[in-house]
Amino acid sequence: MGRKSGRSFSDQDCIFCKIVKGDVPSYMVYEDELFLGFLDISQFVEGHTIVIPKKHFEVIWDVPYVDEYFKVVQKIGNHYRDLGFNYVDTLTFGRLVLHAHVHIVPHNDDNLDWKKALNVIGEFQRDKSRWPDPENGKRIAERFSLLRR
Repeated sequence: MGRKSGRSFSDQDCIFCKIVKGDVPSYMVYEDELFLGFLDISQFVEGHTIVIPKKHFEVIWDVPYVDEYFKVVQKIGNHYRDLGFNYVDTLTFGRLVLHAHVHIVPHNDDNLDWKKALNVIGEFQRDKSRWPDPENGKRIAERFSLLRR
């Protein structure tokens, strides 16, 4: 478990670990024994939140209690829905900070910058030149499959 990214990095350099220790200020929205939720400094939209395990793991797939992790993400996401947000997008990309984190982005589809970002993804999805033909689809599925045939 715990494949490394190949980048030179330590938890002592990690901005998220510094937030956990209290060495860097943040705007907390959630905390329990294992996890923190705080506002992302970039605020894609108002309320854009980062959820991290307090212990340092490079990526979410390394977190041995990932089930509990996603229960916390669900709790925060549902709280934002209860606040009246029609959409609560989640993203798990995160190569800029090598500490497992999930982005939670609450919105009502009314933020122009976020709509532009989502439109780019939508363009990729609608671009039929990216869709695999049956032969390539089968090849790709076989490469990535967990199914035993």
